[in-house]
Amino acid sequence: MNIVEKEFIPVFLGSDINTYSMSRAFYEAYGLKSFVIGKVNAGPSCNSKIINFRAVSDLDRQETFVRIITELAESYSGKKIILIGCGDNYVEQIIRNKAELPESVITPYVDEELMGSLLTKLKFYKICDQHNIDYPGTFIYDRSMKDDFELPFGFPLVVKPSNGIKYWQHEFAQQKKVYKLESAQELRTVIGQIYDAGYDDQLIIQDFIPGDDSNLRVMICYSGQDKKVKMMSLAHVMLEEHTPHGIGNTAVLMNEYNQELSETLRRFLDNIGYRGYSTFDIKYDQRDGRYKILEINLRQGRSNYYVTAGGNNLAQYVVEDYIYNKNQQLEIANVRNLWTAIPLGVAFRYVRGSENLEQMRQLVREKRVTHPLFLKGDNKPKRMLFLYKWQLSHYFKFRKYLK
Repeated sequence: MNIVEKEFIPVFLGSDINTYSMSRAFYEAYGLKSFVIGKVNAGPSCNSKIINFRAVSDLDRQETFVRIITELAESYSGKKIILIGCGDNYVEQIIRNKAELPESVITPYVDEELMGSLLTKLKFYKICDQHNIDYPGTFIYDRSMKDDFELPFGFPLVVKPSNGIKYWQHEFAQQKKVYKLESAQELRTVIGQIYDAGYDDQLIIQDFIPGDDSNLRVMICYSGQDKKVKMMSLAHVMLEEHTPHGIGNTAVLMNEYNQELSETLRRFLDNIGYRGYSTFDIKYDQRDGRYKILEINLRQGRSNYYVTAGGNNLAQYVVEDYIYNKNQQLEIANVRNLWTAIPLGVAFRYVRGSENLEQMRQLVREKRVTHPLFLKGDNKPKRMLFLYKWQLSHYFKFRKYLK
């Protein structure tokens, strides 16, 4: 694999599919070898020919983070470092410590004040109200309420933390990313488990929008230094993972185009002065025919390679913006492609809807299929062994968790 030198170096924080997908985008666009720094020496970015991987167990400590990035920048003096977080905690870390990093480090993110308004779901929904953005019926639960509260909607419902970063700092055996609950007893049990584990912020209790995974959408965007959206790419989710920690992680999706939804979210991002990558999780509500925003992530989502595979290489937007200072015009992606992080055999077994399945078959026939982790030539034995074991595990996971 041909690796070239450029005046910039991409650095990604994390170790999952997100880091590899972004590294692949930079390699395909510029022939670059990226740096990936994670907490453990494991995952799809390890043993890759296109990645310099480093494990730092206490990377989430402020002192360690600043030291590691500073040392890296000093080692490559004369080059720009494009620093990108591939998890919410890393994005927060970058934004809060931006002033402590060398001038050569590029951090394409919003400021700390806007981050605080978007990361906490309660504040985010208030901003949605101000900009007429639809979201599910919502009740904000505070621990002080105990059992003395009344919901404005019935069951089933969804429970999730208002502050996801704090939530994952307090692990417990039954912990899930999102809870779908069917009764008041289940709700009381989950609330108790969450607060008993040490979480001390509010909870979001929401009306469950009916429908399976195929009612979900993902929108990934890039907003430039001028705080204007430059790229939008929508995808129609076919299937999500269903393990306790994996709920909400996309497993299969197809690129899609929706001008009206794109324009609504473009106005929203432009009006709040957003900068950098963003990802919206969306669900279509058949009851009123509206798309409702579940949350925003201040980064590219883990399924981000669907954007690059569709012809809008995510690496190019930040490079053209921050390295070459080019004026970019808005692009709304409109290309059909099938993205899957699981074997096609699992995908066709568990995706629902004859129309969805037929579209998938058509894209397979047209060879418009992408698995983000299988790049031709990136085939070190240790990495391939990891990937094949990981792919095989999906047969067992879906059989166990998705009846």
